[in-house]
Amino acid sequence: MAGNSVNLPHATRRRSTLAFKFLIPFVLVLSVSVIAVTQYFQSISYFLRPLWDTPPKPFTRIPHYYAPNMSMHQLCQLHGWGILSSPRRVFDAVLFSNELDVLEIRYHELFPYVDRFVILEANATFTGIPKSLTFFENLNRFAFASSKIVYDMLPIGELDPDSRRMPFLVEAGHRRALNNLLKRSGIAVGDVLIMADADEIPSPETVQLLKWCDGIPPIMHLELKNYMYSFEYHVDQNSWRTTAHVFTERTKYQHSRQTDLMLADAGWHCSFCFREIKEFAFKMKAYSHADRVKHDIFLNPDRIQRVICNGDNIFDMLPEEYTFSDLFKKMGPIPRSASAVHLPSYLIRNADSYRFLLPGGCLRPG
Repeated sequence: MAGNSVNLPHATRRRSTLAFKFLIPFVLVLSVSVIAVTQYFQSISYFLRPLWDTPPKPFTRIPHYYAPNMSMHQLCQLHGWGILSSPRRVFDAVLFSNELDVLEIRYHELFPYVDRFVILEANATFTGIPKSLTFFENLNRFAFASSKIVYDMLPIGELDPDSRRMPFLVEAGHRRALNNLLKRSGIAVGDVLIMADADEIPSPETVQLLKWCDGIPPIMHLELKNYMYSFEYHVDQNSWRTTAHVFTERTKYQHSRQTDLMLADAGWHCSFCFREIKEFAFKMKAYSHADRVKHDIFLNPDRIQRVICNGDNIFDMLPEEYTFSDLFKKMGPIPRSASAVHLPSYLIRNADSYRFLLPGGCLRPG
C-alpha cells in the first residue's frame, strides 16, 4: 500500500502531460507577443490612433487669392482687407540646424519682401550632438542678404543625461533664445513676424499680403504644401505650424498652434530636403524626434538612398492620421509628381544647382 501511494493514477498523469504540452506553446506565443509589442509598439499605436486619439479642432481657412499683374489694392480687397498707405516691415525668424540649400532658396525667394532675416544657430543639436556652425561657415552664400541678416550663435555646453533624453525641452530653450535675439533685431509693435522652421517657406505672394494689407488677423497660421525629400514628393497640404504675427510686446516665438485661423496655400514645406546622404543621417540623429531611429540600419547610406528614391518613410513609420480612411490613403510610398509648377521661382531659375530637389533628381551623393 505504501509503495502504491507514490504512483499517480494513469488519468492524472495523462492530464498533467497534456497540460504541459499546451503550456509550452502558450508560453512561446506569449513571449513572441511581448517581443512583438515591444518591438512594434509605435507602429501598433499609430495604426490604432483613430481609436485612442481625438483629432484637433479644424482650422478656419482664409481663402487666398492671387493672379499676376494685379495691384496690391485689388488683392487686399479680394481678401476683405484694406490697403496701407505704406508697407509694414516684415521680420522672418528661424532656428537653423543644417538646412543650408533650403535656407538659401528661402532667403533668395523672400529677399525683396523681408526687411530682416533673424536666424539663430547653436553649436549642438537638440539631442546634444556637437555640430559645426554651418550657417556662419557659409556666410559667403548669403552675402547678397547681409544687410538684412540678424545672426547669433547659441553656445551649448555638455548636456546632462536628462536633457539628452528630453530634446523637446532643449528645443524650447533654443526658441527662448530666439526671443532674446528678436528683441535685439529692432522689431517694433506693428511689424509682422513670421515664425517658422528654415524649411517652411512662405510664398512671396503671402508676404506681400502681410506687408500691404490693412486688417489682417493679428495671428494666423500659414498653410504650406507639404513635401518630403524634394519637390517631387508632394505629401499633402497639412503643414500648419508656420505663423504670421502682427508684433506686440507680448509676442513670443513659438512653433505650435496659436489660433484657429489659417491662410490657405501660403507656401511650401520641404522636409528632409538635403543634397547629400550624410545630411539626412545627421538630421535623423539630431532633431527632436531622434527616438524614431530604432535601429542602426536606419542610418545606412544605401538604405537612405533607397528610401528617398522610393518615397518611403525614412523612419519606417505608419502615417500619423486620426481616421482609418486617411491612414489607408497614405500607407505606402509617397506618389511621385512630374510637376515643377508653382514652386519657388528662385529654385526654378537655378534648376541646374538644385536638380536634387526637382522631379527625377532623387539620387544623392553618398
